[in-house]
Amino acid sequence: MRLLVAATGLSIALLSPAFAEAAKSPVQLAPHRAVYDLSLMRAGSSNGVENARGRIAMEFGGDACDGYTLKYRQVTILNSSESGSNTLDIQTATYETGDGRSMHFKSTSFRQGMLKDGEVDGDAKLTAQGDLNVDLKQPKKTVFGSTGETVFPTEHLKRLIEAGRRGDTTLSIRVYDGSNKGDKVYDTLGLIGRRIEPGAALTSVEEPARQQLSAQARWPITISYFEGGQADRMPVYRISFELYENGVSRDLKLDYGDFALRGELKTLDVQTPSACQR
Repeated sequence: MRLLVAATGLSIALLSPAFAEAAKSPVQLAPHRAVYDLSLMRAGSSNGVENARGRIAMEFGGDACDGYTLKYRQVTILNSSESGSNTLDIQTATYETGDGRSMHFKSTSFRQGMLKDGEVDGDAKLTAQGDLNVDLKQPKKTVFGSTGETVFPTEHLKRLIEAGRRGDTTLSIRVYDGSNKGDKVYDTLGLIGRRIEPGAALTSVEEPARQQLSAQARWPITISYFEGGQADRMPVYRISFELYENGVSRDLKLDYGDFALRGELKTLDVQTPSACQR
C-alpha cells in the first residue's frame, strides 16, 4: 500500500530552506555493526514450516572516498513437520567503490553444515551508461552482461534515502547484488512511507535504536524483488524495514513467499561517519 503525504504539509516542507539543504547534501552512510534476532512471522502451508529462529550479523564500513565494505551472515533454523530441522547459513562479503561503478563479491551458503551450492566469487562493473558486466570466478567461470541502468546495493540504499528526502513514494530500479549464484539481475520496486521525524514514534523502537538513532529521521520501506523482465508477476522476495537517514535499518520483515521472518534489532554499534564529502 502506498502511503500518501498530505499535499499541504508536503508543500510547506518543500519550501523549507532546511529541507532544500538536506535534499542537496550527499547521503552519508554511517559505519556500523548490527545484530538482529530472527523469529517466524508467518508460516505457509506449502512447505510445512512450523517454527523458525535465527540471527543476522552485519558489519558495514567505509565511505564514498575509500569505498564501502559489508560483511553479512544469516543463520536460520527452520523446523517443519515434513523435514524436521534445517539450518541454513549464508555468509557474504562485498566491496563497492565509492563511485558505485564496481563491486567485488564473495559468498558461501551451507545447509546442515554442508556446503550447499559452492562458493560464489566475482567482480561486477558498470559502464558509463549503467550497463552491467560481470566476471564470475565461482561457482563456474563465466562472463555475462546486462543492458539498462543497474545499481549495486549501496547505491540502491543511497537512492532510497534520497527519494525519502524528496518525498517520493516509490523507487523502481534494477539491482545486482551477486546473490544466489551471481547470475541474476533483479527488477526492484521500493515503496517509501511517510518520513518519521527524529525522536518521533519511539514506543515500539528497540532500545539500541532509541539510544543511538534518536537524532536521525527514518522512513518505512518495502522492497520487492522480481526476476528480470517479470515485474508483472509475484516477487521472488520482499523485505520491509525502517531505514534511518544514516543507512541503519530496524524492524526487519523478510518475506520469502512460503514463510516470513521478523528481525528485531538486538545490538548496535554506530560509528561517526568520515569527513568524506563526495
